[in-house]
Amino acid sequence: QVQLVESGGALVQPGGSLRLSCASTTNIFSYKAMAWYRQAPGRQREFVARITAGRDIDYADSVKGRFTISRDNARNTMYLQMNNLMSEDTAVYICSGALGSHAVWGQGTQVTVSS
Repeated sequence: QVQLVESGGALVQPGGSLRLSCASTTNIFSYKAMAWYRQAPGRQREFVARITAGRDIDYADSVKGRFTISRDNARNTMYLQMNNLMSEDTAVYICSGALGSHAVWGQGTQVTVSS
């Protein structure tokens, strides 16, 4: 069964950095696109970043210039490098993969930015 598993979430101070990983049980080349979303309590799920099979990349304005999305096909893993973290970045970060007929979602990893 296709599955995505996030890791790398942690408590970090403002201005710090984290790298999130999203590992797939199948070849990530199967995904037309992969993306990161985030959701804080009481708020709607928010788009963060997206990368296509052709490596076209889009970012939300709120993270542009601070976050970098990438993938390693050999490791079947997508990454989100997060620099200059702010308290507003605190959320559960969820990865997704778009197949031809449906999307696959991970369970999320908690990122907390606080002193």
